[in-house]
Amino acid sequence: MAHAMIDLGQGFWNIRGAFRIGGLIDVGTHCSLLQLDTDRFIFLDSYELSGEVREQVMALTRQGQAVEAILNLHPFHTLHCEAMARDFPQATLYGSARHQQQLPQLPWSPDRIESDAVAARYPELEFSITQGIEYISAKPGVHAGSLLAYHPASKSLHVDDTFAAPPQGGLLEKFLPEIFISPATRWALKPEASAAAIYCDWVTHLANQWQDTQNFCAAHSDLVQFKAGEFKPALLAALERARPKLLSN
Repeated sequence: MAHAMIDLGQGFWNIRGAFRIGGLIDVGTHCSLLQLDTDRFIFLDSYELSGEVREQVMALTRQGQAVEAILNLHPFHTLHCEAMARDFPQATLYGSARHQQQLPQLPWSPDRIESDAVAARYPELEFSITQGIEYISAKPGVHAGSLLAYHPASKSLHVDDTFAAPPQGGLLEKFLPEIFISPATRWALKPEASAAAIYCDWVTHLANQWQDTQNFCAAHSDLVQFKAGEFKPALLAALERARPKLLSN
């Protein structure tokens, strides 16, 4: 996927990048840049910037000096953390316990990314951590758990792996729904009888709470843009498609 920086308005940019599986198949990845009410900036997730996108970011952020924090939302997205810490050394680095375990050499904040303390520092955003499934699964390759961030001003939802979308303009777009629940969710369920029901209730709550979403920024897929009123039924439909497998576990 081509590197691109997409202006979604109200001080929110989604940066699309490349992530190749086995060095061959590019499933894409992303990060987002948010201008705070203080005119400083934060990143949602890490991505090694290069080329024109890097020039755009540096021009916006006074050569990076206006970036105050990097919020690494997904426990398993660690590949680009070192590059971001190098490019923005003055920025506070937030992450999960897994980030700190995988990259102990980086200057992580003692406040975990999913903590109330971090959420309170950024009232421009609303956060929600996955419920009913493990945030950090011990099962190999199960990355459905994450911390989601919603920016009401731009109606932009930044999500990694938990929900996905097919790449735009390709064959998969013709055969897959516009958004879908991560297939790994059923294996991420907590070992509790009520886990699937808790997860389904959480997704339903998000569909209502963030029903104004118009910019769906997903990691390993694409940016999907909805018209007013379209996001809620799309997410609820995705849940209904996934519900039988979740409840059969």
